[in-house]
Amino acid sequence: MRRRSLDQRSFGASAGFTLIEVMVVIVILGVLGALIVPRIIDKPDEARVTAARSDIGRILQALDIYRLDNQRYPTTEQGLVALVERPGTEPVPKNWKQYLKNAPTDPWGNAYQFLNPGVRGDIDVFSYGADGKPGGEGVDADIGSWALNR
Repeated sequence: MRRRSLDQRSFGASAGFTLIEVMVVIVILGVLGALIVPRIIDKPDEARVTAARSDIGRILQALDIYRLDNQRYPTTEQGLVALVERPGTEPVPKNWKQYLKNAPTDPWGNAYQFLNPGVRGDIDVFSYGADGKPGGEGVDADIGSWALNR
């Protein structure tokens, strides 16, 4: 008996997928996509909010060191730039050092806000969120030092 190679065999009608089988696979992929994609789409926004909280914590630590060195926080007018460049306006810090390498910006590319005295604490450091405007809900909500456990 002579053996035929795989290429020479005749498969007949079962050689491929039927239209019904292809349609079932497409429907299954569509259902999975409808369930999974909305969860994946929200992840980058959640990551930006988490990054903003982490940044605010880091900024607060730099501000605390600034206060230890200079007996006060920078003024609102001096802002967070005082952590990067020596302020030229009064009160000029006597023991200033560079506390951050760059002026901090939030994950949406906007500058973090700083108030001294703060509205919700001794000082407030915050981001206006994704929309860059005060207030908002969800990812557009303000993210601030008042929400962190200090």
